[in-house]
Amino acid sequence: MSGLGLILSGGGARGAYEVGILEYIFGEFADAKGVPPKVDLISGTSVGAVNGTFIASAIHDVPSGLKQLVSVWTGLELAHVLGFGIRQAAGLYRVLLGGAGQARGVFDPAPLSALVGRTVAWRRLRQNIRTGTLRALTVSTTHVGTGQPVIFVDAAPGVGIPQSLGLHALVRRAQIGQHHVLASAAIPLIFPAVEIGDEIHCDGGLRLNTPMGPSVHLGMNRLLVVGLSTPHSPDRRAVVNGVYPGATYMLGKVLNAFLLDHVNTDLLEVQRINDFLKDGVRAYGPSFLDRLNEAAKTRGALAPRRLLSSLVLRPSTDIGQVAADYLASNRVRFGKSLGRAFISLLDVGAGADADLASYLLFDGGFAEALIEMGRRDAHARRAEIEAFLFEDPDAILSTTESVESLTHSASKPPE
Repeated sequence: MSGLGLILSGGGARGAYEVGILEYIFGEFADAKGVPPKVDLISGTSVGAVNGTFIASAIHDVPSGLKQLVSVWTGLELAHVLGFGIRQAAGLYRVLLGGAGQARGVFDPAPLSALVGRTVAWRRLRQNIRTGTLRALTVSTTHVGTGQPVIFVDAAPGVGIPQSLGLHALVRRAQIGQHHVLASAAIPLIFPAVEIGDEIHCDGGLRLNTPMGPSVHLGMNRLLVVGLSTPHSPDRRAVVNGVYPGATYMLGKVLNAFLLDHVNTDLLEVQRINDFLKDGVRAYGPSFLDRLNEAAKTRGALAPRRLLSSLVLRPSTDIGQVAADYLASNRVRFGKSLGRAFISLLDVGAGADADLASYLLFDGGFAEALIEMGRRDAHARRAEIEAFLFEDPDAILSTTESVESLTHSASKPPE
């Protein structure tokens, strides 16, 4: 089995950037070639699980589905996602101390739950999986009791799933529903953890924010990855002119450390596998791969060893900076329960970026800015994307001369 796996990262409100990338790719190539790229598997974490599940429910007509998803994001107001009222204010102590009853977060999950419930075509999702229009959808969470990453796999009939993915990740076959998606998106403290069965789960991005592993183990040979972070140089200063940041700035950086992707490490692992297979063929001849796979079958391996190609698309501009600029120049739409004090809290006022705001700013205007940046970034790499999606992946891989060249070309932001 082979095919294209779409990998969507977590990052709260930053997820609008994913929508811009995908709307360009599927709209551009559907118009140019008469057909959009064929996606066989979708793996998402946190907001990537929200976007990915929506796309899975529209996989029969992805361009139209993405137009609808753009409309959902650009129509957002903070109160549509972040519910905060007297009940939440009175229960803040429970966020810190816990206690009997339902799990608590700073914000009421009901608005997000309602948004996910009404935007995803759940019956159509079931039909797309049942008919094999999409081979599998995976959603990643973090098991609160053990800290282990859990991969829920909703697979078409006849598609086998691995028992584990290594790194202590648990794999469970499930009919993915609203509670799986909300659990994956439950940023600790911000939103309450979610019960799935008799277990409690929270944001999958804590351990597996760019879930490439499920696609590899489920047989995909091409991985289209959308990340939500921009690599910084190691000498970047956090403190400017002696002004030290406050708690909200630090919390934003903590979320970066936990939630943003470590995709370069994954790319190096993909290249390590490719190099191993190529070296084996050079040393032992063309039958090496077949013999290796026959041996793997005897221990129950589901997916054959194969060359993998990957393309990573990431923001050309740091989204924390975009959030700071947006807050400085725009009036954010909010409900009565989310006053200006909350908006002021998000704007850290120290340093050049507003990382915490970039996760929580579920505002239509901010989403529109990120969607447009995604479109621009995808357009800047159009030729590279086209080659990846429509050319023979083995031919692409054969032109790669080193680990460094693949990692650089796959993950660099547009010029």
